[in-house]
Amino acid sequence: MGAVLLSLAGCVAQSGDKVEFLGRLDWPAQAHDIGGFSGLELSDDGRRFVALSDRASLIEGQLVREGPRLTRIEQDAPRRLRDRAGAPLTGSKADSEGLAIGRDGQMFISFEGHHRVWSYDGPGRPQTLNSPRAFLGFEGNGGLEALAIDTQGRLYTLPERSGQLIRPFPVWRFDSGRWQQVYSIPRQGGFLPVGADFGPDGLFYLLEREFTGLAFRSRVRRFSFGEDRVLSEETLLETPAHKHGNLEGLAVWRDETGAIRLTMVSDDNFQGFQRSEFVEYRVTD
Repeated sequence: MGAVLLSLAGCVAQSGDKVEFLGRLDWPAQAHDIGGFSGLELSDDGRRFVALSDRASLIEGQLVREGPRLTRIEQDAPRRLRDRAGAPLTGSKADSEGLAIGRDGQMFISFEGHHRVWSYDGPGRPQTLNSPRAFLGFEGNGGLEALAIDTQGRLYTLPERSGQLIRPFPVWRFDSGRWQQVYSIPRQGGFLPVGADFGPDGLFYLLEREFTGLAFRSRVRRFSFGEDRVLSEETLLETPAHKHGNLEGLAVWRDETGAIRLTMVSDDNFQGFQRSEFVEYRVTD
């Protein structure tokens, strides 16, 4: 397992009424040899991580902290995702975006382009979750970036693009072997969904990003779901341009103080002028 110690984020800084910025930690390309991180899952204690690259690779490791702040990344060697024939995924079918892991360890991955969700019981061949016809209508580069799983083992996903600036994002749930659109999330401003997770509080957290032409802005909204409707919504975090990189993966967990933490990872788009980094906030409300 390799280790990285780089670019610690100064001191803890207050970021608003609802969240507190705890810090960031660079994850340079030479440490992992993949990049393009788009999905993230953490263990309940926030230490072990699984990160997904959007070129069909996974990497596992450990986040080391001193007090509340990230100080070091230890990672294993990356491994390639395989198709149903056992061959490494390549080309247009390898655009892996969303990651969700069930309590039993079963892993689910959503893909863009060829919009679909696959399940992996281990490092071997995947199983395909039957896709509804509506998935065929998603834009090629605007599909299933966000994926989350609730405590009942039900999957939730939504497209990155809704088709119109005023059209809500449809939320799809996979339960009892089929997908069903169960909610609609209002589209607000230029932000688009890229990551999601259910927190230990049972609420749905949605990471969104906006590209300004020169840099990225990030937003995290939190939702309470009823059986067939959204009960509440609040914005926890909205960053200015250049605050962070292209944050795409989100994991929500509870630290030893009982506070909810938001841990995010950025996609460097395989560009030398962008960066992979872990970013952490604490929810204070």
